[in-house]
Amino acid sequence: MMKKAHALVAAVLLGASLAAVAQSATDSYPTQPIRLLVPWPPGGGVDTTARMMSDGLAQRLGHAIVVDNRAGAGGNIGTEVAARAKPDGYTLLMSSISPNAVNISLYNRLGFDPVKDFEPIVYVSAVPNILVVPADSPFKTVKDVVDAARANPGKLNYGSAGVGSSQHLAAVQFNAAAKINIVHVPYKGTSPAEVDLVSGHISLMLDTTTCLPFIAGGKLRALAVASKKRNPALPDVPTFDEAGVPGVYASSWYGLSAPAGTPKAIIDKLNTETNLVLKSPTFQKRMADFGAEVGGGTPEEFGQFMASETKRYAEIVRISGAKID
Repeated sequence: MMKKAHALVAAVLLGASLAAVAQSATDSYPTQPIRLLVPWPPGGGVDTTARMMSDGLAQRLGHAIVVDNRAGAGGNIGTEVAARAKPDGYTLLMSSISPNAVNISLYNRLGFDPVKDFEPIVYVSAVPNILVVPADSPFKTVKDVVDAARANPGKLNYGSAGVGSSQHLAAVQFNAAAKINIVHVPYKGTSPAEVDLVSGHISLMLDTTTCLPFIAGGKLRALAVASKKRNPALPDVPTFDEAGVPGVYASSWYGLSAPAGTPKAIIDKLNTETNLVLKSPTFQKRMADFGAEVGGGTPEEFGQFMASETKRYAEIVRISGAKID
């Protein structure tokens, strides 16, 4: 009996010791550089936002944040790498609309579960899609586009970064809301689509804010923004609601997540510190120049937002008829 009692005490002491070590590791987090997985190529909206955010977050945490671009399969490759990473707070994911809300409806199979495999940390920002046409296009308003599309069904076309991209699904919403049929021309990325749009080879795009330099340079004309309020970067451009085609809301949003099982104390610390970065004048200015709306809030709020977007885009993908093996 005495030996059993001693064994029980030893087990309790060992458990307490291990718990103390784990708590100490959490309290001192981070003690080394953090890897931030970006499942998209350098230079795009997700990558740009990740680098802007990580600059300020690294300063606050006192350790470097190394951006690791793992592009491919609509964001699925890098997201799967993050899902399989050790949940210790030293591998994080820059979540985005495609792999974390759209692809579960678009792809026949994924190598990860966008809900069960991740812990939401914080909603970072969003950039609204913008209806743009070449500078020499005859279309000056959304009504011009709608009238031309109705008069010539199937004659107009729009470019996108590919099937299931934000540009594609934003245009699906536009087609449905306006009851028109503008034909999809998918490209292998945003840049080649923008080049063809500027050259007049395609009629229009519902592009992300990467088109802002083309607008500023007089190569593209913005007709509407797909958000509920006007974008500060384009104060004279109406929303679709204002332009007479209500209900077209499409933004490429970005957030910070961690592999499922990451300790709550680490999630909470990252949430607190990232919210402070998002509120900083430096970050706010950089996001405004990028045409982005800054987010923030709790992990629970970000999780609820992703769940609502997943549900909303399930219907949009169904309408589009798109499926990828």
